[in-house]
Amino acid sequence: MQKGEFKGLVRKRILVTGGAGFIGSHLCQKLLELGAEVLCCDNYFTGQKDHIRQLQDHPRFELLRHDITFPLYVEVDEIYNLACPASPIHYQFDPVQTTKTCVHGSINMLGLAKRVKAKIFQASTSEVYGDPEVHPQTEDYWGRVNPIGPRSCYDEGKRCAETLFFDYHRQHGVEIKVARIFNTYGPNMHPNDGRVVSNFIIQALQNLPITVYGKGEQTRSFCYVDDLVDGILRLMHTPKDFTGPVNLGNPAEITIMELAEKIIHLTGSKSEIIFKPLPVNDPQKRKPDITLAKKALSWEPKIPLEEGLKKTIAYFENLLRRKNGS
Repeated sequence: MQKGEFKGLVRKRILVTGGAGFIGSHLCQKLLELGAEVLCCDNYFTGQKDHIRQLQDHPRFELLRHDITFPLYVEVDEIYNLACPASPIHYQFDPVQTTKTCVHGSINMLGLAKRVKAKIFQASTSEVYGDPEVHPQTEDYWGRVNPIGPRSCYDEGKRCAETLFFDYHRQHGVEIKVARIFNTYGPNMHPNDGRVVSNFIIQALQNLPITVYGKGEQTRSFCYVDDLVDGILRLMHTPKDFTGPVNLGNPAEITIMELAEKIIHLTGSKSEIIFKPLPVNDPQKRKPDITLAKKALSWEPKIPLEEGLKKTIAYFENLLRRKNGS
């Protein structure tokens, strides 16, 4: 992504909810590099000040502690709504609050966008497809989601958020952009988020047993965070009549067992692989069809899995060194 592609961002005032989170912190950094004024909003449930510490002295960066389930009254030109815990450990910790963040939070951010006539981005998720019967998943697939299961606070919450975004667009003319984000990894991932990449890396670096659920035959597709941020920005700069939803993710599919073996190799770990039962409603296959993203955004991931994993491993190595005081 070249800076010249987004000249219109210079001095635009942009709100990023969930801005101290994994993806949000990378997005804030990129927006500042592109000349925008960034208002980062986070309640620090899963976001961390360490993620945006290097940004706090930037003259165009402002930090606000706020929970978007309560209304927010600010003047902005664009809104990126990324506020919501995204890993099962975190979103199942307080499932009612997760649903509130998806639903009440979306209503509040859409109400703000309507009032100030701001363009608004929604970070939706591949989880709206549930445990899919269609592979790979295309945007016109309606999904297969259990509405009363332990994951439904997130899955159905995000589905309802999409409903709200499109209804605000149809009923009130709010300019919306909706991305369905697939598995993303990279620096600033939470070390205890229970996601497979962070889990495996932390376990491997400490030579602990690597936990694989089921037989490790389930598949995932992993997109490096820099590629994802590029896709988000490209989506926000599409013509007004393009709303999405659009899949953003890496279509390079890998089994969980292959991922575990790759991380053991890259870390030089002595970890053994142990097996545990599959969690309830855990999707067996996950792979995006990014035909629409290629056509509408001229976007596809560029960073190979091994290269991205090396950068992520280096981040967690440093994190563990700081934690151990070495």
